[in-house]
Formats: sequence, C-alpha cells, structure tokens
Amino acid sequence: MGKARNPRRRGGADEVAEDVDGGLARLVPDRDRARGWTLLVDGAPQSHVDLDDPAHLSFEYQRRLGHVIDLVAPPGRPLRAVHLGGGALTLARYVAATRPRSTQQVVERDGALVALVRRELPWDPGARIRVRTADAREALAKVADGWADLVIADVFAGARTPAHLTSTEFLGEVRRALAPGGVYAANLADGPPLTHLRGQIATAAARFAELALVADPAVLRGKRFGNAVLVASDRPLPVAELTRRAASDPQPARLEHGRALVDFTGGAAPVSDASATASPVPPPSVFR
Repeated sequence: MGKARNPRRRGGADEVAEDVDGGLARLVPDRDRARGWTLLVDGAPQSHVDLDDPAHLSFEYQRRLGHVIDLVAPPGRPLRAVHLGGGALTLARYVAATRPRSTQQVVERDGALVALVRRELPWDPGARIRVRTADAREALAKVADGWADLVIADVFAGARTPAHLTSTEFLGEVRRALAPGGVYAANLADGPPLTHLRGQIATAAARFAELALVADPAVLRGKRFGNAVLVASDRPLPVAELTRRAASDPQPARLEHGRALVDFTGGAAPVSDASATASPVPPPSVFR
C-alpha cells in the first residue's frame, strides 16, 4: 500500500493523493459530476469514472473504445472480456453496466494502484470482474485459448506503452486468447512523424485480417500528439456504424479502413520482440 498524502478539498470533495508503484496517484473530484473522479499518475490522466453512472465515458479515447464495446455484439449480450491495463476500471465498469452478466478479467501490474481504486472508487460487487495484479503479457498467456470475445489493451507505464506489448508475438497471444470473430482494441499514443502508430498498424495487419483506426483528424495528419484506437478482428468490422459514432462524438474522430489505412501505414514494417520499443514519450504540453 502506498503512503497517503494530505488530501486537498476541491468542489466539496477531497482530492486523494497516494504513492503507488508507478508514481504519485491522484484522485481528483469532478466539479460537474457529483461522484465523478479523474485518476492521474505522475500528472498523466489515466481514467475518469462516475460512480453514479458507470456508463458515462468522459475521455475521448474511452468513448471510442466504448463504441467498439457497443458494436462487438448485439446490445445487452454478455461478453467475456480481457482488459490489459486497469487504471480505475472505467471500461470494465462500462461493460458491466451496459452488458450485465459479462465475465471480465482485468490485468493491472500496479498492485498499490489497484488497492487505492478498490478502496476509494469501489465497483459494483455484483459485477463479474476479476482483477489480477500481474504483467499484461504474462497474464494474457494464462487466458484459455479462444476464451475472450474482446481484448482491450490500454497499458501505459510512465505514459508509455511497454515495448513487449507492441510486437507480433504479443498480438499472437491476443489472437490465441480471442474466440473466432473476437475483437481486439488498443489505445495507442503517438505524435509526428507517427512512426510508432504506423508500425503498430503494420504489426496488427500481420495477425488480423480486418483493421480500423479511429483518431482525431489532427493526430492522423501528424499535427499533434494524441491517442488513436486500433481495432482488429478476423471478421468484418462494423465500419459504417463505428464511423458514424466517431464522427458524432463531442470531439469528432475520423476512421481509416481498407486501402486508406494501408496508404496511411506508408509501408511500415511489423514490429517483433527483437525490434520492439516503447511508445514515444509525450511532450510536456500534452498534460498541461
């Protein structure tokens, strides 16, 4: 358990600061939502949750992942989901709220962070959510073949995705854990010249037949650093509906698919364990 810092009062609720394995975690109350909280680790926003409304997704990349969750199966159908990277369990709570009786495994390496979230932001005890403190790839290797309908990767250490979670070998483990027709969705972060993002698309293309990428147009044009959601499957993706939803968000996003996505990749080569590197360090201005 990390050492608690003195809380600060903001908007009628106490801000909580506590040392965790990955740095200083802060839980900051949302002034606009009575039981909304933002989790930051060393100043980098990790998650936002609303304990009264777990179906509310505040961060734009989480809304995009929420669209994937909504479209991966008919509305309300329970899923078997694996979440690599836990944070405040925003997406696991979303699945539990929108698809009751879903069975979920959440993998978070930072045990002190898990304890903090469990204590300060408890989730519905009736939800079928199992949280494991482990390395994402090591835990994924223990998931039974074909168990998951959905695997979501949202793993950052020091605001960077670790290198061993960016390779074809890693995606081979994802593919093994997915049921036929299952979907993989990853939150990626990159900025100009988008070398990491292009490499990740090429890496996914080496393992999956169908890909789509959803991101802010400015990120896709290489104008700024930001998030991109990569979606992959061995079956056709709901491109038209995902495009419509992404374009209708408060921060509209663009979807690339098919030939346009191949062109965007620009001939980048797949990444192997031998050549993998962590995602780029975000510029300081990203978190100001």
